Amino acid sequence: MTGIRVNNISIGNNNPLVLIAGPCVIESEKSCLETAERLKELAEKLGVPFIFKASFDKANRLSIDSYRGPGLKKGLEILSKVKEKVKVPLLSDIHCENDIAEAAKVLDIIQIPAFLCRQTDIVVNAAKTGKVINIKKGQFLAPWDVLPIIKKVESAGNRKILLTERGFCFGYNNLVTDFRSLAVMRQFGYPVVYDATHSVQLPGGKGSSSGGQREFVGALSRAAVAFGCDGLFLEVHPEPDKALSDGPNMIDFKELERLLKQVKKIEAALP
Repeated sequence: MTGIRVNNISIGNNNPLVLIAGPCVIESEKSCLETAERLKELAEKLGVPFIFKASFDKANRLSIDSYRGPGLKKGLEILSKVKEKVKVPLLSDIHCENDIAEAAKVLDIIQIPAFLCRQTDIVVNAAKTGKVINIKKGQFLAPWDVLPIIKKVESAGNRKILLTERGFCFGYNNLVTDFRSLAVMRQFGYPVVYDATHSVQLPGGKGSSSGGQREFVGALSRAAVAFGCDGLFLEVHPEPDKALSDGPNMIDFKELERLLKQVKKIEAALP
């Protein structure tokens, strides 16, 4: 496996499980900084390598009335402050080619959203930045369908790739996780991350917005670590029920701490 380095964090090749966590979307500068600080403190307390994530623009919401975030300029300003003050690596997603150049100035990892993972120009141009590229496997793709997307990134001379499983469409408004996909994607030679919170999302399940089943986040996370993954992707909010986006599938700090203690024990027990 090609190990990936993000600042002082090594991912893959039997390195410790990495936590990628943060709110779905930036709600305010204050909340973003406070969440990043609390997550960093918790990760350091438990000895878990940590990368902060938050979206500056959720351009793929179902409803025109859905909260999208502060946008590219303001969002990157806030993320820059997180990097400066909290001193953690940053991940965020881009939704159009015009975002890439500016995002690359701030982000350590550029995420290709699941809905856009087949968009060649976005994938290739993001790869040309030389940044680590996190490919979210579309919920409409089989795990082996990720290989051609990997080739797109590699075509730009970039081999700094993460692959993220976030569930597969299972009928209308529902997702299911096939843990075999973690093993299949690992065979392609890059670290694999399990996105437990989006895997319990119910897309469009509330009519004009998504629902979720956060009560299953813990069990699925534990199963993924036992099955074999290199990182966990978890959306975390101080008050998920009041979150402006994806609240039903996010967890709070208390649940995160309990879960991280559990998965560390599972990780330590693996051969």
